[in-house]
Amino acid sequence: MHHLLSYELADDYLQRREQFRAEHLKLAWDAVGRGELLLAGAAGDPIDMALLVFTTDSPAVVEAFAQADPYVRHGLVKRWTVRKWHTVVGEQASNPVR
Repeated sequence: MHHLLSYELADDYLQRREQFRAEHLKLAWDAVGRGELLLAGAAGDPIDMALLVFTTDSPAVVEAFAQADPYVRHGLVKRWTVRKWHTVVGEQASNPVR
């Protein structure tokens, strides 16, 4: 099962992220190592959001990630949401439909 974690980023995100980036990336790579996080990155031009794709049976894992993220804890993220993603196409789709 897949979940999407969406971050709405603060207007000054790019100016403030450097002091928290190493801790944020460690959190993310640790989640990759556990097999929970598939992809993550900032989006937009200018950058105003980030998307993280998780593979986990429980949204609680994704929520715990967001709550532990220094970007969230230090206000670089204005708002975040977790949504179940009903994947049907692709090698890693949870419910492949052909």
